[in-house]
Amino acid sequence: MTGKDIVDKEGQPIHEGDTVWTPIRGGKHEGTVEKIVTTEAEAKKEGVKHPPKVLFTDQHGHHVSHNPGTLRHEDMEGK
Repeated sequence: MTGKDIVDKEGQPIHEGDTVWTPIRGGKHEGTVEKIVTTEAEAKKEGVKHPPKVLFTDQHGHHVSHNPGTLRHEDMEGK
């Protein structure tokens, strides 16, 4: 499996190990990409639907999956 065609909201490639985030309900989900699911078989195994999905554990310890196009890479400027 490769994430070469999986890109974030700004068109940047997403890879396992990247730090990504998405705004949600007045806050955000942020975490390090653990897996990128690209096939129906992988999706079924991981318990998600409608691949591709990016799987990560958010800052609260919840396992989450998001569509790649809703995610952004963590802004490293100012850190």
